Amino acid sequence: MRAFLGFWLAALICLASVAEANSVRLKDLVNFDGVRGNDLVGYGLVVGLDGTGDGLRNAPFTEDIMTNVLERLGVNVTGEQFRPKNVAAVLVTATLPPFARAGGQIDVTVSAIGDAKSLMGGTLIMTPMNAADGEIYAVAQGTIIAGGAQVEGDAGSVTQGVPTAGSIPAGARVEREIAFDLASLQDLRLALREADFTTAGRIEQAINNEFGRRVAVMLDSGTVQLNVPATRMRSVAHALGRIENIVVQPERKARVVVDQRSGTIVMGEDVRISRVAVSQGNLTLRIQEQPLVVQPNPFSEGETVVVPRTNAAIDEEAGISLAEVQPGTSLSEVIAGLNALGVSPRDMIDILKSIKAAGALHAEFVVH
Repeated sequence: MRAFLGFWLAALICLASVAEANSVRLKDLVNFDGVRGNDLVGYGLVVGLDGTGDGLRNAPFTEDIMTNVLERLGVNVTGEQFRPKNVAAVLVTATLPPFARAGGQIDVTVSAIGDAKSLMGGTLIMTPMNAADGEIYAVAQGTIIAGGAQVEGDAGSVTQGVPTAGSIPAGARVEREIAFDLASLQDLRLALREADFTTAGRIEQAINNEFGRRVAVMLDSGTVQLNVPATRMRSVAHALGRIENIVVQPERKARVVVDQRSGTIVMGEDVRISRVAVSQGNLTLRIQEQPLVVQPNPFSEGETVVVPRTNAAIDEEAGISLAEVQPGTSLSEVIAGLNALGVSPRDMIDILKSIKAAGALHAEFVVH
């Protein structure tokens, strides 16, 4: 009897450990209504390049912005002919994080829009950054850290990475704040990143258990609404701080994702295959040209003639068969069997496509 109880106790502990391992914090499952970033973009000028800037004949907009910058600094270049090779026109992008305050710093990404060869070693001149409403929310400036290198000679060149794009850590300073009054919210919506009725129901139950009363309600598969006054917390921020670390076990859809270019196959643990038989063979077509050169006889007035000769053959290799995959078999077991047979990843993707088309693969099939 003790051995029997010990067995079931060990089984329950094992199941609890698996459930805990699959649990995820609420902050990693949902987005809070209003707590979001905003995209910023700006058009600027990079200087200090080592002869790798824009060719001004091919990028006249670079000359225009350079003229405007110099005139704002009190330098009159109207009518002057100058063709520097150490400047480049760029687009500057960044994301203004939620609740960013004036004076804070954010990272920016700089990308060339002309025919510049590299931005390495360049310095971004003060660039205003606008949001979708046209207002300026940040100003960027600083030295660019490029993500590549380029070496060239008279007869060739080698490029590694992307030298025409780079970043400036903490390269923009926030000048304007986003107007959003979080404290005045009475109801706050939690938007699930992966919409699912089961997961939304578990989030609702977990939040209500945390507060000991009904403060959350599931609206649909992707939204759970939180009644802030019912939480009896001092503010909305305090309520979010209490619930964002609640642990919930999400429910995932059965899904298979394949990448045809790299031959990568990613699958979930809930993917199942019904009873099915698969046969797959390889067809190889070989065409080989072996031209024959015919020479004329010595001291004759003939000409050398090239006679075309082609050898063509079709080879069909033995097929790979899966005799009656049993119902309820997991896809990982089928993949393991295919790997044991030496099936290539691309052939494996074709087999999975055929199984899905036959209606035996019970999962969402995503192909990239």
